[in-house]
This record gives sequence, structure tokens and C-alpha cells, in this order.
Amino acid sequence: MTAPRRPGRTGVLVLAAAVLSGLWGIGGTLAHGVQEPGTALAFGVLIAVGELVRSRAAVEGERETAPLASAGALAYALLGENAGAATHHGVAQVVAVTVTAGLLGGVPHLLAGRGPDPVDIARRVLSVAFAATCFQPPYNSGALAELVDPGPWYALWIVGVLVATGLCDAVVATALARSRTGWPFGPLLRDELRAMARIGSAVCATGAVMALTAAVAGLWALPVFALPLLLAQLSLHRCAGVRRTYRQTIASLARATEVAGHTPHGHAHRVAALSLAMGRELGLSQAERTALEYAALMHDIGQLSLVDPVEGGATASLPAWRQRRIAQLGGAVVRQTGVAVKVALIVEAQADPYREQPLSARIVRTANAYDEMVRTAGAGGALAALERLRLATGRDHHPEVVAALARVLARATATAAGGPTGAGRVTHR
Repeated sequence: MTAPRRPGRTGVLVLAAAVLSGLWGIGGTLAHGVQEPGTALAFGVLIAVGELVRSRAAVEGERETAPLASAGALAYALLGENAGAATHHGVAQVVAVTVTAGLLGGVPHLLAGRGPDPVDIARRVLSVAFAATCFQPPYNSGALAELVDPGPWYALWIVGVLVATGLCDAVVATALARSRTGWPFGPLLRDELRAMARIGSAVCATGAVMALTAAVAGLWALPVFALPLLLAQLSLHRCAGVRRTYRQTIASLARATEVAGHTPHGHAHRVAALSLAMGRELGLSQAERTALEYAALMHDIGQLSLVDPVEGGATASLPAWRQRRIAQLGGAVVRQTGVAVKVALIVEAQADPYREQPLSARIVRTANAYDEMVRTAGAGGALAALERLRLATGRDHHPEVVAALARVLARATATAAGGPTGAGRVTHR
């Protein structure tokens, strides 16, 4: 069983808000009775099935996804008619169906010891409650019909509600990540918006089309539009397994230099963790950070081709020509493993003058040098290593990269002193 992720202070507030919303929705529905029970049951089954086939994260830091459940919940929140007949369910019933179906669909995962993150479910509940609040009261009161005539303007209203819902969810997710990690708000928000532009846009589009089609064709629209999304979600399962295996293979290759005695134990993983934290600090995208992580894990793999190993694996202190030779050998090995070419290019650029390096290569170079300096400096090594890197910004290391490293280390120090949960923690993400 995977240990649950600590939600942080903001996560506790989000969980509390979702619990209160769920209790209010269930209580209100029980008090006033279920409107159109057949419709509620159909959407509840759709949400439960979507939660049941939820895609687990492939590697640490990736999101778990339940697009079918999210699309079904959004469709119910935006449902105004069913086969031409007006519906009368309100916000409370939408929340009640979403919470109940989500919990039922998550039971098998809980029994298997891999329950979904409560904060993820809480975010969905709040997002669906927001969408339902924007749509159901104006629709049921007739104000929406007076504001926008049936037709394109009605569909545009639904799209507007979905855009607002997505933006609010992105802000909440960013605040959660900020509370949990202490990383800068701006890069975290960019990550969330990029993620929303991919799977999030598909979820919102499916929810909107499902609601609009159900208004004309009735509940038969649910399986018609749910099937493609279900197949896509099953494909996510397979892709997650491929990514998990892919990363495990790269991690094993990274350990080859340790097993052969060329580098100290854990060096590659420490460099990769530092590089990822610095990459996030400098605003790299998720795809760029993935390539950065792989390159950092394998940055020393060229040492396997050396006849005489470098003492302690400390390549940062070698002459430029030897560093360049090791980098070229490492790039050749990486290319033979089938890893993306951009990873090999980062590895090969390690010994280039830093002004000619891509940003990812600059990050790996600085993280590698810092880890080697700390390992050899003894007591007070962290501060001494950082000062040495600052003094070398005119020759070997880019000033912005060194400044990003200093911020990462400062947050790590704040965490050790009792700062925000996970702030500055150098983890794989």
C-alpha cells in the first residue's frame, strides 16, 4: 500500500469544504427527495464506473486521472433537459450524486489498498459544485432562458461555465501544490493550465457535449459519448505502465555506474532530484522536466566506457577535455538505449561552455558540481559549495541557475526548520 500524501494546510481546508458540501448536498437531497431518480441513477452509474477505472499515476508526482467520472459529473451539473423535457434537479442533488457515486466507485480501490487521493476527489466535488451553481439556479429559475435564447448562445454559456470551472480548479490545484511543496505559484499554475489544456479540455468538451446531446436524445447519449472516453482511459492505464517501466529502466541504467564503482551511491538520484527542483524553479514544462530528469540520472553513464575510473566519480573537477570525452561517451550510450534524442543531447552538452549549453544541460551541470562539492567539503559543505558555484558564475555556471539552486536550498532549510509541508523538498515530480 502506498502511503497517503500529506495534504498540507490548504489541502485540509479543501477537504473540509468538500465534506461540508457533500453533507449539505446529501442532506438537502434527502430532505426534498430525489428529482428524476432514473436520470440521477444513470449519471451516478456513469460516475461510479469512471471512478472504478481510474488511472493511477505512472510515476511519483504524476496525477491520477478519472476523466470519465469527471466528465459525467460535469455533464450532470450542466444538464437542463432530458429528451426535450426540462429537468428539476438542483445543485444539492448534483453534489449528492457526485459524492455518493464517487465513494461507491472508490470502494474497490480502497479494498485493494490503492485508494484515490482524498484531495483529488475533494477538488472534483468542489469543481462540480461550482459548475452546478453557475448553471442550475439560472436555468431552473428561467433567468437563463431570458438571458440566452436556445441555440448557439446557450451552448456558449455552457462553454463559459466550463472555462470558469477549469480556471478555478487550476487555481485550487496550484494552491494545494504550493501549500504542500512551497514551490513558486507561477510555475505551478503554468503546469496546471498546461495539464488542463490536454486531458482537462477533453473532459470538459465531453461533459458539455454529453449534456447538450442528452437534452435531445435522452440518456442514450451517455453510453454513446462515454465509450470513447472509457477506451481513452483504458489507454491511459497502458501508457502509465509503459512510462513506469521506462523510468525504472532508466533508473537501473543510472545505478550501473554505482554498481561498477565509478560513482558514489545515490549520486545520480540526488543530482536528478536537485535538477528537477531547479527546473521547476526556472519554469520548465512537465515534458522538459522529464527529459531533464532522465539526463540527470544518466549524466555519468559515459564513465562506464573509461578504462581508468575517475576517483570518486568527481567529473566536475576534471580538465575540460576529459569532461567533454566523458560527455560524448555518455551521449553515445544514451542513444543506444533508445531514450529520446533530446536526453542524449543534454548529456552530450555537459562539458560545453555554459553560454553554449541549453538550459537543461546548465541545470544538470550545476547540480552535479554541487553534489560533488558537498560530498568532498565535509562540515559546512553546503554553504561552501554554493559559494564556490557563485564565484564560478563568470566561467563555469550560469548565474540564474545558481540562483535557482540557492532558492531550492533555502526552501529545504526552511522545511527542516518547520516551514510548509514539503517546502523545498527535493523530490521526483
